[in-house]
Amino acid sequence: DLAITVTTAFLWLVSTLAWAKALADIKMLAGASIIPGIDSCKALGTTCQFASVTSMRTLNVSVVFGLLNMVLWGRNIWFVYKDTNPYN
Repeated sequence: DLAITVTTAFLWLVSTLAWAKALADIKMLAGASIIPGIDSCKALGTTCQFASVTSMRTLNVSVVFGLLNMVLWGRNIWFVYKDTNPYN
């Protein structure tokens, strides 16, 4: 049980950090900073404006809940460790 709990907590941490990094990349690529890289916006007489991006609030919340879940798994390691008898 202890090995499974430690593995689950570690994998939850890794997957949450990977999702947070991917979300940061999505925000960067969907932001106003992409306008200079668009070829059609570089044409003479063309004006490009950045209007808005759909709210990513729920995606931010998913990262926070992922971290909170990892904290719960991490705290459970102690309780599983206390209840695990290594001599059985």
